[in-house]
Amino acid sequence: MEVRDIRPGEEAEAGRVTRLAYLEFVPPGDEEWDDYLGQIEDVPGRAGKVPVVVAVDGGRVVGSATLETEEAGLGDDPIEPGTLNLRMLGVDPEARGRGAGRALVDETVRRARAAGKHAVTLHTILEMKVAQRLYESMGFVRDPDRDWQVTEHFQLYAFRLDL
Repeated sequence: MEVRDIRPGEEAEAGRVTRLAYLEFVPPGDEEWDDYLGQIEDVPGRAGKVPVVVAVDGGRVVGSATLETEEAGLGDDPIEPGTLNLRMLGVDPEARGRGAGRALVDETVRRARAAGKHAVTLHTILEMKVAQRLYESMGFVRDPDRDWQVTEHFQLYAFRLDL
């Protein structure tokens, strides 16, 4: 398993697998999720603005993660100074259980430390229990003061790892 910066030509595949990772959590007919899935899949639209890292297994992109800082963010979630915010981490359901998610988080933490950041932050949804267990096993703790009520029916739950 290799984790590295996304390369030109990999954006669409990274978007596809990231969208697949979120599909199982989408309530049928939920238009709010339809919009969010479009954002998740739009790796080509964000790769030139913020760092995107990919997990590659056997020459195939099997997961991706978007990294934000106060210097380079997508603008829809304020980034606390001195932190690296992990967003839209997704692993192709067919590749789960092989360590891609952990490898992407490890790389995020490594980059945060190398950049002198004091914390890594992220948001997830309540239904993503496997992801939450992964984050907690890596030392992340809930940060309810940063929970984000995106819309009436869509809430993101915050986690934080102090470095």
